[in-house]
Amino acid sequence: MTLSEVKNKLNTLDKIAFELPNGELVPSHFHVTEVGKITKHFIDCGGTVRQEEVANFQLWSTNDYDHRLHPEKLLHIIELSEKVLELDDLEIEVEYQGNTIGKYGLEFNGKHFLLVTKQTDCLAKDNCGIPQEKPKMKLSEIQTPSASSCTPNSGCC
Repeated sequence: MTLSEVKNKLNTLDKIAFELPNGELVPSHFHVTEVGKITKHFIDCGGTVRQEEVANFQLWSTNDYDHRLHPEKLLHIIELSEKVLELDDLEIEVEYQGNTIGKYGLEFNGKHFLLVTKQTDCLAKDNCGIPQEKPKMKLSEIQTPSASSCTPNSGCC
């Protein structure tokens, strides 16, 4: 999701809930401790220089069980961040504390914001020797030569 998509969803909600990939909800007394822009400037394994930017939300829970972040307050924090940090309409990455700080993508299911797992990947498969995955075919789907195709001694060649 992008910042604008989150803002649009917040305008329709009475309360905010984030759902972890395992289906559990982040405790309802969570805080959004940071909204920011993360810039990653790097060289991939094929030698290509790359730059990526994401908007970042950091979620945090503590023992203030009566705390609730309302949609209009988060919307205000996002709008202030856009103005002060000059944020574009970037994709959002969410950090949340598990056994370590996890990084998640963000989706919406109509009721909750979903923290979705992210995967690592090689960005230079063509440069670093990773073979392309070959399509798997069933023998029953392979077409046999038809009468219109070239066969030995058919005179077509």
